[in-house]
Amino acid sequence: MKHPQLKEIRVEDAVGMPLAHDLTKIVPGKFKGRAFTRGHVIREEDIPELLKIGKEHIYVLDLPEGYLHEEEAARRMADAIAGNGIMKSKPKEGKIVLKAAHPGLVKIDPETVNRMNDLEGIAVSTIYSDEPVEQDQTIAGVRPIPLIIEEKTIQALEQFADEARPVISVKPFISHHVGIVTTGSEVFKGRIKDRFGPVLKEKIEKYGSTLLEQVFADDDMNMIGEKIKQMIEKGADLVLVTGGMSVDPDDRTPGAIQRIATDVVKYGTPVLPGSMLMVAYHQDIPIVGLPGGAIHDPYTAFDILLPRILAGEKIKREEITRLGYGGFRAR
Repeated sequence: MKHPQLKEIRVEDAVGMPLAHDLTKIVPGKFKGRAFTRGHVIREEDIPELLKIGKEHIYVLDLPEGYLHEEEAARRMADAIAGNGIMKSKPKEGKIVLKAAHPGLVKIDPETVNRMNDLEGIAVSTIYSDEPVEQDQTIAGVRPIPLIIEEKTIQALEQFADEARPVISVKPFISHHVGIVTTGSEVFKGRIKDRFGPVLKEKIEKYGSTLLEQVFADDDMNMIGEKIKQMIEKGADLVLVTGGMSVDPDDRTPGAIQRIATDVVKYGTPVLPGSMLMVAYHQDIPIVGLPGGAIHDPYTAFDILLPRILAGEKIKREEITRLGYGGFRAR
């Protein structure tokens, strides 16, 4: 059906007239993109190419009062939802892409995104909140679905954004000095080689933090507690305690963390693998007890929580509890 706000004319009669919207060219397996952009003034030599991409008629825009073209609407949508740490592309075929301006933790308000998408003719598409992102990584895309949309719809979207700001932002990672306390008689007494250190060093450096020191402790609650305190006294603002996190008689790590902590957030998570992980705090310094899965499996509960900790967020018990939905990562 012909759109009531557009004037349709034959391409042969369009010379000297501006296009009302982008025209896409598709060559299967080779190319998909804009053949002609909105506003392009049709020339005589354009007619064969227009016919070649199946355009015997084009639309000339006749925009009535109270309506917006897709490009202007997309700009206003992007401006409304973009917070700190967000870069916006130029409109392309009515769509604007939002990217991370720097590495960090993406924060998205899903309820506001849902409210926006409930508006007629609106599409706001995002990745999940609390995911770590790299610089220039695509986070979201916005577009009005019709070529022309009522301005009052965009105004409603802008109102939702004003009530929730920011809708989408990227929190930069904060450089931490990380101390590692590796427990277990088998490592402490030299029976086996430690494997935690190299893996954890790579994970923390990925987010811009540094390894302060790695120390070792026997399966002794007092020794483990002393090593944790030493890390804090040396300036660690995150302490990772590895090994000894199960219910075996020789596993003393949870008890040692509980002695040092001023707040034990939760021992155990509904994430598989990573269910034996423990999150606690000594004052404002996070202490995380890591089970063996942190080195054996590529993605565990630790990989979910580490980026949040390194972005300066304090983990709450209810947030860990909610990780069960979608938390089965075992393969």
